[in-house]
Amino acid sequence: MIILKTPAEIEQMKTASQIVADCHRHLAQMITPGITTMEINEFVKKHITRLGGKQFTNGYNGFQYETCASVNDVIAHGFPSRQPLQEGDVLKIDIVAEYGGWLGDSAWCYAVGQVSPAAEQLMRVTRECLYKGIEQAVVGNRLGDVTSVIQKHAESHGYGVVRDLLGHGIGRDLHEQPSFAHIGLPGKGQRLKEGMVFTIEPMINEGTYRMTIDEDGWTARTADGRLSAQYEHTIAITADGPLILTEQ
Repeated sequence: MIILKTPAEIEQMKTASQIVADCHRHLAQMITPGITTMEINEFVKKHITRLGGKQFTNGYNGFQYETCASVNDVIAHGFPSRQPLQEGDVLKIDIVAEYGGWLGDSAWCYAVGQVSPAAEQLMRVTRECLYKGIEQAVVGNRLGDVTSVIQKHAESHGYGVVRDLLGHGIGRDLHEQPSFAHIGLPGKGQRLKEGMVFTIEPMINEGTYRMTIDEDGWTARTADGRLSAQYEHTIAITADGPLILTEQ
């Protein structure tokens, strides 16, 4: 069942979402060669509290950290570590915060120092995929209108769109309906209605869309060892168009 949110509830979700956005604004200044993803995790943990929110992911289904920190070929759900980041790394940081019982969720991709032209292009195209999808998130369209433009744009550059990790509804729970891969056909899928709130979070791989899971049961990697990028926003469907709750 899809839980539609009232305008007042969406405003409360925006508060949680802006805590996440503020974390990312700070990380954009912090992430340089030599920093560790554990240091990033500790900053996020403290910053969420400073802003009056609560961390959410530590303890969620056994996950033990406040962020997912995914480097290079790790697509998502990577564990923070004490290994310093290197010049040219591609880093994805995924953050969820709670405020007043409501959740906000956003992942962002960061270049560590100077990245290769190939990595820079992958990041740019993935970010374009996100915003092309958001443009289609309007009342009366269908989820396939959102996901098909993402797939078309990524594949036009020869990239693979991850199928096994999904966008999802969000509210008081992290994973609500609808749940969807970032591929599809225009005019197909769930009709978009005012009050729907969900994530759009394309995970785009330099090569194959296929992935593997490490023995830790969490870390998702590209099956061919090539780079992956991801950008994610929490959005609300409103009468005036898509509202990006986690806009930085």
